[in-house]
Amino acid sequence: MTIDTSTEASAATGTDAPVRGQRSKRAKAILAGGLVLGVGAAITLAAWNDSEFATGIFAGGGFGIEGSTDGTAFTEHPTEAAAAPLTFAVEADNLAPEEPVYAGFAVQLTAASTYAGTVDITATSGAAIASSLSYSVVETTTFGCDAASFAAGDPLVTDAATTSSTAADIFTLGAVTTPVFLCFEVTPAASLPQSSPSGTVVWEFAAESTTPLP
Repeated sequence: MTIDTSTEASAATGTDAPVRGQRSKRAKAILAGGLVLGVGAAITLAAWNDSEFATGIFAGGGFGIEGSTDGTAFTEHPTEAAAAPLTFAVEADNLAPEEPVYAGFAVQLTAASTYAGTVDITATSGAAIASSLSYSVVETTTFGCDAASFAAGDPLVTDAATTSSTAADIFTLGAVTTPVFLCFEVTPAASLPQSSPSGTVVWEFAAESTTPLP
């Protein structure tokens, strides 16, 4: 009996060969697709960039005061040793009880000042006669100080001790080289001893800056 093996082989191969071919193509297609996706994931888009900058320029301001005993010539008197001597209309070394003496003074901002300021006045003295003295200060519209101008002035300090006292924020300096005119009244007490030894009273004008000038 003769067996035809060609048909069986053909049947066997005819069934499997197309399937293998399809699987191979499908595998290649998947691999190719995987490669395409891999390339796509490695691509990054370019981005635009921009910047903005700002700068600031800084410098320190200035603040200072100066005084005058005649209302015209101003200079700085920054220490007690360099204090300006007040000029009293009546000799202050020949006092009588309850008879006041008067002296003018002016204070202004220096030309280099860039800030306004407020001013305190502090009186100090270790002299024996100071316990028999009190002082008052008024602001006047012009320079000069006597009983009449004192009476017409704007009160800033009233009957303060010359031994040790402080009057805070008594006036403001709001413009450079624009003085505030002051009139001092120093009054001896009724108990002033005769021939009292002379002594010195020191007034300090302590200024503090406040706001920038226009």
